[in-house]
Amino acid sequence: MSVSSNSAPFSRATVRAMQRLYPKALADNSWDNTGLLLEAPFDPARRRSNKVLLTIDLTRAVADEAIALDSSIIIAYHPIIFRGLKSLTLENTQQQTLLRLASHGISVYSPHTAVDAAPGGLGDWLADIVTATKTNRVSGDLENNKGNVAQSVEQDDPFVDKKPPVFTLHNHPSQAINRSSRGSASSVPHSRRPIVPQTPELASHLGAGMGRVVTFDEPQPLATLLDRIGKGLNNPKGFPIAIPQNKTISDISISSVGICAGSGSSLFSGLKCDLLFTGEMSHHEALAAIENGQVVISLFHSNSERGFLGEVLRDQLEEAITEEWDKVRTEEEGNEEIKEALGDEGFDVLVSEVDRDPYGIVILKGDAE
Repeated sequence: MSVSSNSAPFSRATVRAMQRLYPKALADNSWDNTGLLLEAPFDPARRRSNKVLLTIDLTRAVADEAIALDSSIIIAYHPIIFRGLKSLTLENTQQQTLLRLASHGISVYSPHTAVDAAPGGLGDWLADIVTATKTNRVSGDLENNKGNVAQSVEQDDPFVDKKPPVFTLHNHPSQAINRSSRGSASSVPHSRRPIVPQTPELASHLGAGMGRVVTFDEPQPLATLLDRIGKGLNNPKGFPIAIPQNKTISDISISSVGICAGSGSSLFSGLKCDLLFTGEMSHHEALAAIENGQVVISLFHSNSERGFLGEVLRDQLEEAITEEWDKVRTEEEGNEEIKEALGDEGFDVLVSEVDRDPYGIVILKGDAE
């Protein structure tokens, strides 16, 4: 049986689901490269399982995982292709990954900044963390225990007490979020808006735009926000923070937060917020911010994005694929070439277990002197 000129029908349903959830029109198409980046032809004789693998970065390890899982399609948040290609060879590691996936019949879709901009997307997920929206990870009532939290942070505040660190190499876990741990705790009263609103606005995605600004009704202790962020990210071993040199963590209250997943430097230019919450900022940009009296929290680039896959996108995609897969099966009914594939009603949306940020944290054990 010959190879089809189309991709697998289930892969097509998945692409339609992603385009419905996160239209390409929401992406920053002035530089980004989103959409279906690799469309592997469908071979009925080598049909793959109806499995979607979610990842932030498409590395060789993730490609191996997708092949081993018998996945039909990978949703890779970061595009593996950014610029035009003049050739596809095995010498380049990224091109090697693409060629291997194509040979196994696995397609690749990348939504990137469309996810950042969409309402209910990455920007709102990070805003939910700082506002304690939709999470019950915090033990007890933070709003009634601000003093206790501030005191516990002050005891370990590196800006106050220069004790030797006790730290091992730690990478933030790929599947950090357990969906059963999500609750419905009340949000801290606040307003939020995009830093750069979507223009023109999409009727299907009102309120879209790049980045978020959260303004609290009442100032929040920085120590409380650190607790929320740590618990919202499943308690990483640590993350960088920059504060003005004449301050300590327990001195600072936050009234407004500028938020950007990934690298937020350009989006934060000229933004007047007490706290800049992002995945990545350069030394000089962070220095300029603290000289301006601002606080910077940086999570390492992809650690500001990865938890979204298991906590939000998986559920969204399962619901959207259910509808789109039913439509594709109805539209293609009677197509004998793909009859067997259409008969497989079930599917799985999985989060990569090997995807991780290239940076980990080295934690020194014992006396560092």
